[in-house]
Formats: sequence, structure tokens, C-alpha cells
Amino acid sequence: MASHRDLPAGLVDRLFQNSGNSSFTEFVSSYAPELLPVRDEILATPIGDQVPHATTIVAATFAGGVAMAGDRRATSGNMISQRDVQKVFRTDDYSVMGIAGTASTGIEMARLYRVELEHYEKMEGRTLSVNGKANRLATMIRGNLGMAMQGLVVVPLFAAYDPDDDEGRIFSYDVAGGPYERERFDAIGSGSIFARGSLKKLYRDGAGADDTAITLIQALYDAADDDSATGGPDVTRKIWPIVSLIDADGFRRLTDEEVSGYVEQMLEARMIAPDGPIAPLR
Repeated sequence: MASHRDLPAGLVDRLFQNSGNSSFTEFVSSYAPELLPVRDEILATPIGDQVPHATTIVAATFAGGVAMAGDRRATSGNMISQRDVQKVFRTDDYSVMGIAGTASTGIEMARLYRVELEHYEKMEGRTLSVNGKANRLATMIRGNLGMAMQGLVVVPLFAAYDPDDDEGRIFSYDVAGGPYERERFDAIGSGSIFARGSLKKLYRDGAGADDTAITLIQALYDAADDDSATGGPDVTRKIWPIVSLIDADGFRRLTDEEVSGYVEQMLEARMIAPDGPIAPLR
């Protein structure tokens, strides 16, 4: 270890007297970085496969608002790492964010994004527009590009109520942060291809909030039916999908009792038709 006598004159005083940063790790990295743990060995598998991943998120607009839902399973490779992870987060009174990809990074991003919106509102005395919120999140995703290149990818789905048009709006992203507005509905995560197919069949323009909520639950169930990384409703453990609604009255997360009622209604119908409701041809 290098002695403090080997450091330039005055640097030791500046390091030990600087109270502007409360991070011990950053202090040690400035004074004696060799004391920090370093991984030099080659990983047997990509690091992205070794950390829990959040999977499927779905969103759809309804008359005067937007709904978002997520399953509760997190996986590490082929293992279930958590059965009740939260993937859908309120970001302010009129917006919501769902995460797919590296769970820990996604949860941190969702929390930071919420603080970002609160900070803007306090500093400016007004809320960001829906486009402004979508673009601000894009900037944060772009800042994670270096980690994404190492396998720690986070790809969120963002939805918000737009008071100017009295409607819900949905935005998806790529790993570089590009925001893409989606019409009517969208899905992300490992089960998204199956969830999106289900939404194409079941989505109805102008449907109400209740009908849209059960449509999203149906889509998650269809995704879990074909994608092992997506968890269906766990009736024995009473673990239900997270379903959130946003309209002119603001954000509302459905209670477990409300979601369980929708799930029971869906499962009862699936006992007769296991593949779910059949969309009319016309």
C-alpha cells in the first residue's frame, strides 16, 4: 500500500479535510484505490445472467386514461430469484413506469426518476409536459448505456395521462434511450411477444378502466403460459399482478382485493376455455 508520504504535498490534507462528499468508497478510491475489491477473473457467464431480471410489463389506453400492469417474477438465468418483485412504479401523480431487464438497476432508475420529476416541479413551480417526462426518462436510460453494454440492460415502459387531450399515452424505449410513442397498447420484457399477441386479440378502443384492467391481466396470463420467465398469478401464495390506472383523477394502484377479483373472474372462464376469450372476426 502506498504511504501518505508518497502523495503530493497538501493532497493528504485536502482528502481528509474535504467534507463535501459523504461517500467512503469515493474517498478510498481517491486515497488508496488498491484497497477496494477488484474482480480480475473472467466470468464464467455474462454478468447480466447472474443478477435478477424483471420480465413482462403491459400497458393499454382506455377512455380518458391509461393502465399498466406487470407480473411479479424475477429470474436469474433459469432460476426464479424472486416471486413478488415490484416492477410498476408511480413516478408522479399522472405517470407510471414499468421496468424490464436488470431488476436492481431498473428499481434504482425508477426511484431516481421519481425524484427527478419532483425536483423539477419544486424548482419550476409546474410539472413537465408528457413529452418532457418521456424525454427526461430517455436521457436517464442513455446514461446507463455503458452498463447496458456489459449486460445490465434496463428497458422501461412509460405511461402518462395527458390533460391537454384528456387521454393516456404510452412510450417505449431502446437501450440507447430513444423514446417511441405507442398507440393503444404495448408490452416489454421476455413475455412481450405473447402479451402483445394477446392484446391484439382482446384490446377494444374506447373500453373502460375495468375492462382494460382485466384485458391486461389476461395478456400477462397468456405471456406466462408460454414464457417461463413470466409469472402468472400465484393463487396459493396470494401474489397478484400489479395493476395501476391513471386518468384525470390521478394515479391509482388497484388493491390486492380488486386484482384478485379480476383474477378469479379470469380463471373461472379459463376453466372452460384454457386459451382465453376468442376475439370476434368482425
